[in-house]
Amino acid sequence: QVQLVESGGGLVQAGGSLRLSCAASRSIFNINTMGWYRQTPGKQRELVAYITSGSYTWYVDSVKGRFTISRDNAKSTVYLQMNTLKPEDTAVYYCNTHPPRYAYWGQGTQVTVSS
Repeated sequence: QVQLVESGGGLVQAGGSLRLSCAASRSIFNINTMGWYRQTPGKQRELVAYITSGSYTWYVDSVKGRFTISRDNAKSTVYLQMNTLKPEDTAVYYCNTHPPRYAYWGQGTQVTVSS
């Protein structure tokens, strides 16, 4: 059974940085595009960034130039470096494949950015 465990969230002031990590229970990264998603109460979960097995990356416009997604296939881990954080980045962040698979959703990690 595949599990994705997110970590690295926390409370940070606007302009600060956080690095999120997502570790898989078994290696699925070598053949899969991996993504980071986020969700705020009352809103749909949105795709923030993804990275292909060949390390091509994509970002939603609102985080371009501030967030960087990366992956370490040997460690079965995907990262999201978040810089120049804004209050509107406050959300629960999840990782999953892209497109996402229902069975892979984990608990997420809370990111709170204070103004």
